[in-house]
Amino acid sequence: MALISTSPSSLSSSSSSSSATIPNRSFITFKNNNNKVRMNKTMIRGSSSSDGSGVLSNGSSVLFRAAKHTVDTYITSGMVVGLGSGQASAMAIEYMGRQLRAGALKDVIGIPTSVASANEAAVAGIPLDQYQDTSQIDFAFDDADIIEEGTLVAVIGRQQPKGDESIIQEKSVLNAADKLVFMVSENQYKGVLDGSVPVLVQPVNWMETAEEIDDLFIGDAEVFSIPYNRL
Repeated sequence: MALISTSPSSLSSSSSSSSATIPNRSFITFKNNNNKVRMNKTMIRGSSSSDGSGVLSNGSSVLFRAAKHTVDTYITSGMVVGLGSGQASAMAIEYMGRQLRAGALKDVIGIPTSVASANEAAVAGIPLDQYQDTSQIDFAFDDADIIEEGTLVAVIGRQQPKGDESIIQEKSVLNAADKLVFMVSENQYKGVLDGSVPVLVQPVNWMETAEEIDDLFIGDAEVFSIPYNRL
């Protein structure tokens, strides 16, 4: 299991970072760069004995441990938190709700990245607010399809069905956050990006952009349009 934390700018850029070790056998490598103008980058990789199914020998889920670590480490009372979409994010949302009910967290507001995460947060008892262009988001967590080692560039959106515009909401929330954490399994942490890359195109002149993509990736690009509507 790898847990990746970056600023929103790392979705498309990279930066050098300093390194230190933290005394936790499940989360052993810590990197941080405090240059918030370019990128504040943190990486924590999980290391544990596993049968390959993602479950530790003691029966606890590595994925849940990453989600729990994310909430315990990065979320404090009074924060506005972007709530990601996916398996790890669902675990983090559920655990975050438990912490709110227990009183360990107070006055936390969630901004969902999708209808699914909004429903999960409602069940968990997390107070919600809608995303707006002026939203001030302290922290966000999310699943990612793939993370590039070194740059920490992330790809999201491969799992969304055609016609699902929630990726637009998802990216907007992530970009608005002061700090962002991605939670991914070890096989999603790659030396270089591979596979498909979803491309968001604004409605204006989208055909021209689509033709450029089609020409660039002849035979490999699948171009289709969906209506642009905020959740």
